[in-house]
Amino acid sequence: MPLFYLRRLTGSDRTEQANRHLARYLAFIAGAVNAGGFLAVRQYTSHMSGIVAAMADNLALGSLPLVLSGGAAVLSFLAGAFFTTLCIRWARSKALESEYALSLIAEAVLLVLFGMTGEVFSGGRVLGTVMLLCFTMGLQNATITKISNAVIRTTHITGMVTDVGIALGRIVSAPSKERQIAIQGESATLRLLSSLIALFFVGGVTGAVGFRYAGFFFTLPLAAILLLLAVMPVVDDVRRHYRAPS
Repeated sequence: MPLFYLRRLTGSDRTEQANRHLARYLAFIAGAVNAGGFLAVRQYTSHMSGIVAAMADNLALGSLPLVLSGGAAVLSFLAGAFFTTLCIRWARSKALESEYALSLIAEAVLLVLFGMTGEVFSGGRVLGTVMLLCFTMGLQNATITKISNAVIRTTHITGMVTDVGIALGRIVSAPSKERQIAIQGESATLRLLSSLIALFFVGGVTGAVGFRYAGFFFTLPLAAILLLLAVMPVVDDVRRHYRAPS
């Protein structure tokens, strides 16, 4: 990838095109982590609705340990989003180019940790694995949410499908004379959301196949992609720091 493209992709100077491109990369990553993580621990780690629903079921059935495990997963996702917000606000206070890149680098580091120690985590410590992966998904979802001002999320497929339905409804319900205008107005949204859903699915297939053949190491290429996406703003900040007068 050209360096200027990587700099625009995760730098502080945002464009709508950069937001959409980054969202597509992250949707693929989220799908891969979610599917591979499910094969590793038998639980999806980006699906907070499902986890909360399972907590309610387990509470009704009297399975308190499973309720507590679900709560730990939700809190881990929340902690990831919380950590991302702190990183972004700290970087902004320092006027850093890497305000959005830092949380992606943190996600990459955690995926490397999972890939290198996954067997240890899973050996009787499934909850630790779930919490780690939920934390990474919270990191990622909060990053793209902050970048796009809450317009785009990469782990919330339910919301994306809902938005696709709304956009199609607007097109169908438009008067015939205004139908073409409605199509043009909604086409960009439909292309983005459809691509995010498709890439989440492709990422899921990739993560499942990767875990099947490479085990926990399937996360290492994903971490490499994240590092590639996030490295240039960090390099720019380091260069600026050493060039600044003491």
